[in-house]
Amino acid sequence: MERNGKPGAARRVALLGILCALAAALSFLEGFLPVLPVPGAKLGLSNLVTMVALSSMGLPAALAVTLAKAVFALFRGGTAFLMSLSGGVLSTLVMALAWRLFRRRFSFVGIGLLGAVAHNGGQLGMAVLLLGPSLLAYGPWLLLLALAAGTATGLTLNLVLPALKRLHIYKDA
Repeated sequence: MERNGKPGAARRVALLGILCALAAALSFLEGFLPVLPVPGAKLGLSNLVTMVALSSMGLPAALAVTLAKAVFALFRGGTAFLMSLSGGVLSTLVMALAWRLFRRRFSFVGIGLLGAVAHNGGQLGMAVLLLGPSLLAYGPWLLLLALAAGTATGLTLNLVLPALKRLHIYKDA
């Protein structure tokens, strides 16, 4: 910590690197979980890291985590990169707006819900652009999965937040 109580630049960069690596690792590990009923759908565990980055370090850090996850998706191909980037950026921007406007009224569950719905919407929009409008039929299923996933990530973050605070990894922005 610097004298003014704010983390130093080196600590912020190190923490951001750790968060990016953690998000990529969670995204990778999620691939080993049982397949959800909708093709391509995932729980979005790495969204936990994006929410931590957003709420403790701000929008630029959260976007850096999102970009790191998308770059990691390049190993699965260009389409995976575009899908990850479109869903991730829209989700991060929606969560940032909700965090800024409704931080006192929304818990991490509300922020996670909005982020999950936006993520699935962004990915569905990209899929429609790439593959055609017939994929819009997945919309209702993706919405249901987003509600479950967003609730799960928000509740999980509420559970791990005390430990993150004790480790001085998380501090309210």
